[in-house]
Amino acid sequence: MTESTDPGRPQAAHAVSDAVSPAVSHAQLHAQATELRLHGLLAHWGELMGQPETEQRVRQWLGWESLERANRSLERRVRQAHLGRFKPLADFDWSWPKECDRAAIEELMGLQFLTDATSVVLFGTNGVGKTMVALNIAHQAVMQGHTALFTTAGQMLSELAALDSDSALRRRLQHYAAPDLLLIDEVGYLSYSNRHADMLFELISRRYLHKSTIVTTNKRFAEWGEVFPNAACVVSLVDRLMHRAEVVRIDGESYRAKEAQERQAQRVVERAAKAAAAKSRKPAK
Repeated sequence: MTESTDPGRPQAAHAVSDAVSPAVSHAQLHAQATELRLHGLLAHWGELMGQPETEQRVRQWLGWESLERANRSLERRVRQAHLGRFKPLADFDWSWPKECDRAAIEELMGLQFLTDATSVVLFGTNGVGKTMVALNIAHQAVMQGHTALFTTAGQMLSELAALDSDSALRRRLQHYAAPDLLLIDEVGYLSYSNRHADMLFELISRRYLHKSTIVTTNKRFAEWGEVFPNAACVVSLVDRLMHRAEVVRIDGESYRAKEAQERQAQRVVERAAKAAAAKSRKPAK
């Protein structure tokens, strides 16, 4: 399977050509220059657009500037999302899970859930591809102009719970509340204190009905009491997360375990082949 890497310079999803099309009117060009805040150009707009050769150059400049800013914006979103390396969804073996709603996942890749501020819960056992699917959805969102942020539940909750200052806590909560899409990975793999539960409840409450959140978990909602034992807010947390949420179950044996077994079997075959080759080269006595 291929593995995606962070490109040196990703190209904008909606790239602009080197020059703005001649079909674009002067009014549209002026609006584009205004959006780009090219105040010096706008100050001399009348004299520049009155000359055909200069007008063509202006169209080209606007094309260059729009493309450069789109690429820089994409680079910034990719960098801030912290998605890291992941396998593309094209490499997902749909035949491996015993249960997996492919149509639901492909629909999520269309990103309509972001418009509705719907959350997504990817539920399943270890190693079935929950994180892979979530990262592909987040990457698609970034490529389409949305902001996204990936974090593990352990990393985020430990960071928030360790903050003593109210102002520092507010700033960090805002950091996680701000992205169009927040991906919280591995909820359920560790158990947390009441303070950790309170931090997650506060964050989910801030994003509720405003921003979409993707959660991957190996626990049913009924089992979240084990993740946050004795926390009074668990019922309210689950209630807000479930409301208007798309729950996708992926069930099956661990694909990572399957790949590990295949690699081990391949190594055995390779070692046997090397031993046979070495034996054939040994001179007969």
